[in-house]
Amino acid sequence: MGRPRLDSIDTHPPRPVPAGRLGNLLREWRAARRLSQLALALDAGTSARHLSCIETGKAQPSREMVVRLADALGMPLRQRNALLAAAGFAPGYAETPLATPELAQVRRAIEFILVQQEPYPAFLLNRHWDVLMANRAAMRVNRFVMDGRPARHANMLRQFFDPEDLRMAVANWEEVASDLLRHLHQAVAADPADAGARALLDEVLGYPGVPAHWRMRELEAAPSPLLTTVLRRGERELRFFSTITTFGTPRDVTVDELHIECCFPVDEATAELCRALARDDAPAAAAAE
Repeated sequence: MGRPRLDSIDTHPPRPVPAGRLGNLLREWRAARRLSQLALALDAGTSARHLSCIETGKAQPSREMVVRLADALGMPLRQRNALLAAAGFAPGYAETPLATPELAQVRRAIEFILVQQEPYPAFLLNRHWDVLMANRAAMRVNRFVMDGRPARHANMLRQFFDPEDLRMAVANWEEVASDLLRHLHQAVAADPADAGARALLDEVLGYPGVPAHWRMRELEAAPSPLLTTVLRRGERELRFFSTITTFGTPRDVTVDELHIECCFPVDEATAELCRALARDDAPAAAAAE
């Protein structure tokens, strides 16, 4: 798979920056990663004294030092750019719209994966669980369990939490929703600068029927590595488990934040129903090509 390009490194001196901005970011990320100044300094190959001076604004780090700190903190590319900007440097990673020619090979790879997943659902999601692309199987299954009604939202979490959306068709809703929420809590804790994820968390917690104790992150509970989602329409059920695909060593913010969710049938009854839906959809699929 081709890689998106990495912007050229800016070797100019850093621009003056507002006092405290860089230090605040570093302290937020240390807290999120549960790292002391000493631990982060050791991981970044510097001294705790120098890191303390960076955090208090008494020292201006080099670009190389900022990159090493971002590496040690395991920051996503978007937040690496924010850290560089806070230190007065140009961003190190491009953010290229998926529809542009620069990401044509990435887009083709995604489309290939989605098509190959037929007759089972697959989705392309961004960091906030917005559904950017879906294969025909995903649309068929959604129409089937929703009795032909379209989804109210283009966001997977909103679909699962809104009582007027896909949630009404999820037979094991509490199990699935609590697991999704653990993922969202984890994302908020892992990236303290992601205001979008925090706002999404507040929104989904506000939907009816969400237990009050879900507002608190369960520190000892990790998201399930293999969760079955049971969709129901009348007496018919579809049971799926999912796998997540991400791009290795991305060099573009957009690509770094994408993941593909592929659904697989748990049992033969689900597989056969998916095949039957595909057969019924064949004329429409052929007309669309």
